[in-house]
Amino acid sequence: HDRSQAPHDFSRHTLKMGKVHGSLARAGKVKGQTPKVEPSGEKKKLPTGRAKKRMQYNRRFVNVATAAGGKKLGPNSNAAKMAGP
Repeated sequence: HDRSQAPHDFSRHTLKMGKVHGSLARAGKVKGQTPKVEPSGEKKKLPTGRAKKRMQYNRRFVNVATAAGGKKLGPNSNAAKMAGP
């Protein structure tokens, strides 16, 4: 077998393997420096099953928020809340 014909000849140079993650000394850095916030009490239980689908339908198709010019607003828009009641 002639080495000059081989598609990959790795004998001349060493393979450099990439690093996958940072050093373990920095593990948990962000979580450790984040200030602890106490939970603000009991949250109301969200509906499940049929009731959740009903809530989604009402939010998406029945109470549709519209912008100036009659354009529909996206689900993450704050424009309807900013206008006020």
